[in-house]
Order: sequence, then structure tokens, then C-alpha cells
Amino acid sequence: MRDLPYGLIRVLDDGGDAVGPWNPNLSAEVLVAGLRAMLLTRAFDDRMFRLHRQGKTSFYMKSTGEEAIGAAQSMALDANDMSFPTYRMLSWLMAREYPLEDLVNQIFSNANDPLKGRQLPILYSARDYGFYSLSGNVGSRFGAAVGWAMASAFKHDTKIAIAHIGDGTTAEGDFHEALTFASVYRAPVILCVVNNQWAISTYSGFAGGESTTFAAKALAYGLPGLRIDGNDFLAVWAATEWAAERARTNNGATLIELFTYRAAAHSTSDDPGKYRPVDEAAHWPLGDPVERLRGHITRLGIWDDTKHEALIAGLDSTVRLAVKAGEAIGTLGKSKPSVKEMFEDVFATPDWRLIEQRRELGI
Repeated sequence: MRDLPYGLIRVLDDGGDAVGPWNPNLSAEVLVAGLRAMLLTRAFDDRMFRLHRQGKTSFYMKSTGEEAIGAAQSMALDANDMSFPTYRMLSWLMAREYPLEDLVNQIFSNANDPLKGRQLPILYSARDYGFYSLSGNVGSRFGAAVGWAMASAFKHDTKIAIAHIGDGTTAEGDFHEALTFASVYRAPVILCVVNNQWAISTYSGFAGGESTTFAAKALAYGLPGLRIDGNDFLAVWAATEWAAERARTNNGATLIELFTYRAAAHSTSDDPGKYRPVDEAAHWPLGDPVERLRGHITRLGIWDDTKHEALIAGLDSTVRLAVKAGEAIGTLGKSKPSVKEMFEDVFATPDWRLIEQRRELGI
């Protein structure tokens, strides 16, 4: 186990074959469903990016290059497990068929926003789908996941938690505090560092990535660390399944470094051309996760170009219909949740000051 943080666990080889002891031997149905979730994420991302450029939403962050992580882990874990995600985990929701119209309405911040205007456009929250609210303070998700997992264990439940942060966040105290509690209290949690090479405009080496791997940090806390090819759907599934079994059998937490690459900008307010070579994304480290899974199932004989193009066309149509429904309600500034929502869900019994403030506004 002590060597695993320094290597790279892969299942899909350069030819698209599944090889080695980590092969999860997934069914054709699961493989195709995984590809669908990844393609849907990419189609949705592209459409939302264009809508942002049209002024229909205020902010957006694409998942390009990291779709295999959210999709594989969402499908590998149980429905009642809880994810404490970072930004580029949209494929988790796509794999669990979260309603696209709800995503669109939140991004537009319109009257049907499922979070009622209380969150930023892409900080989704869908607890019924095992997706705890995102936070702009990314490191806070690690501590929250450990606490949630400890509560599950205290109740003698079988549910586990999984959390994600970026490579840059490992330089913050939240990371080390969460690992301490996870180790000491044997929390049933999977802690993931999504090493996509860039913390906004800061290279991962600034967070210690040039000194050792992020997975190796697990050893100091007495935890196993796995370093995974994050662009390999099968490897991500296998490592997650292994760590989940460890957590459910009361053997404690696991730290997983998911080595991947952020192919697009950090967000719509970022220009990566200012801090990395303009053509860097064209030399995609480890390859495009979508194309790698597509190549694998094609080699298995269960997929072909005709099926692939038909799926892309169908998903594009699905996204267009969801956007059209959201636009009918209203885009940014054209529609918004009622102002009275700011007074709801604050206290179980409304405080007298809230009652007075609401009366003053006449709502």
C-alpha cells in the first residue's frame, strides 16, 4: 500500500483495453450510461458557456476534462451516500439524472431557481441526489464531509461521505484538519484531491506538487493513499469502489488523488492564455476522458460511430429543450425569486425582527 501514492493506477491502456488488477469489469449497460453522463455534461457546459456570452447568466464554470470523475463516482456509490463536491462535479448530477431544467433555472437565477436565489449560479445543491451544497470556500467541504461521515457512524448507519477539493486547497488548514479527524475517528469517508494542475492561475507545484504527490500526504496521517488516472473512467470507478468498501466495513478513510487536467478556463471570468501556453490543452495529459471511454466500448463491440453521433444529437436536443423552458421563465435579470424568500427558512419560528422587517417591506 505504501507504494501506491507514488504511482498511477490505470485500467485503460493506450490502446483502449481494460487491463490489470484494478479492472472493475463493468457491464456494457454501465459503460454506456457512464459515457452518456459525460457527454451530457459536455453538451450542457458548451450551451451554458454560449449563454453566458449572450448575457443570459452571470457566471459559469466548465467541467471539461474532469467528467469521468463525477460520473464514475456517482455511479459507483450508493444512492444514500453524500458527495461534498468541488466546482467541476456536474457529471455527478448528470449520472443521477438530476432535472436539467432545475440546473438551468438556478444558473439563470430566475423565479423557478430551486435554491430560491440563495446561492451563486453554479454552486448547486441537490441533497436528494447525494449532492451537498457547493461552497466558494472549497476546503470547507472536506471538514463537512468528515463530520457527516462521523455522524453516520455514530448512528450505526451504512452511508458514507465523499468529498472533493482541488490541488491548491491542499495548502489550506481545512485539508489537514479534515485528515486529522478522519484518521483519529476512523470516519467512513473518501477524501479526494482533484489534481487538475491549476488552482485558478497557480500551478499545482505551488501547493507542494513538485515535492511529492498529493496522495502521499495520506501516509503522515496513517491513511492509505491512492493516486489515480482521473481521465480513466474505469480506474476512478475501481478506486472509489475499493475505498467505499473500506469505509463501510469500519476500516476508515482513504485519500485519493485524481490526476487529471483542466482543459478549459477556470471560469468565464478567467483567461488561461495569460498564465499557461495557449496550446497546452491540445496536448491533453492522459487523453480526453470521453474519447478514452468511447474507444474502449468501441473495441468491445458495443459501440460505434453511428451510435455515438446519434447520442450526441439526442443529448444536444435535450439540453436545448431544457434551456428553452428556462428562458420561458426568464434569464438573468428578466426573472428572479420573490424578495420574501429572504425571510423564509431562517428560523423554525420566525424571529420578531424578521416579522417586523417583512412588514416594513409590505410582503
